[in-house]
Amino acid sequence: MVLVSLSVLMGGFSAAGGTMWLHDRPGAATLSSAASGQSDLGGGLAASGDPFAKPPSPTTSGGPASSSAAPSTSESPSPTPTPSSEAPAPSPSAPPPSPPKTTPRPKADTSMAGQIVGLVNDERADAGCDPVAEEPHLDTAAQKHSDDMSDRDYFSHDTPEGVHFDERIRDAGYSKPGAENIAKGATSAAQVMEMWMNSSGHRANILNCSLTKLGVGVTKSGWYWTQDFGY
Repeated sequence: MVLVSLSVLMGGFSAAGGTMWLHDRPGAATLSSAASGQSDLGGGLAASGDPFAKPPSPTTSGGPASSSAAPSTSESPSPTPTPSSEAPAPSPSAPPPSPPKTTPRPKADTSMAGQIVGLVNDERADAGCDPVAEEPHLDTAAQKHSDDMSDRDYFSHDTPEGVHFDERIRDAGYSKPGAENIAKGATSAAQVMEMWMNSSGHRANILNCSLTKLGVGVTKSGWYWTQDFGY
């Protein structure tokens, strides 16, 4: 059972908050939503677990076995010397193979972002809304915000410098920002969508038929999710 904190600001001045329980969810998760012209703050910590320690490799020890024959006491004639031959020169050894290059795993998971767009359009179809189209500038704004929240350890529609979501969207090159949903702690697209759809403020953004564009960003380091909607 997981306690999910919700924070939704309406109209910029009045606030509505609530608490709900979600079953079968490891760790805690947090949600926050905002619409253009509003301000919103929400925070929370996701569950974390200690990594499993790798057991030490067993070691074995033992001295090399040796044997020797008893010396012989009988005499034998001296052997006739044979001409020596020069040993062949050793062939140059091949250089050891280079270790395989490792590529750092990117924090962004675009496949999960694509799943979010599909799930949003499923919900909109059930509500009679046209589907949203994925928009690259909104994708950029959403991914940058998820990365920034992860890198600087905060959870808000406003950056620590006070830059609101509509400003971030315009800075990314999209001129008509509409709304933003964020979440922290969910570890799958289906889980975060269920959380958003069970919160009235987030659900209203997803099912706002006048919003026609969507960008999604997800960062696995801390599991930060951002939906940026546009007109």
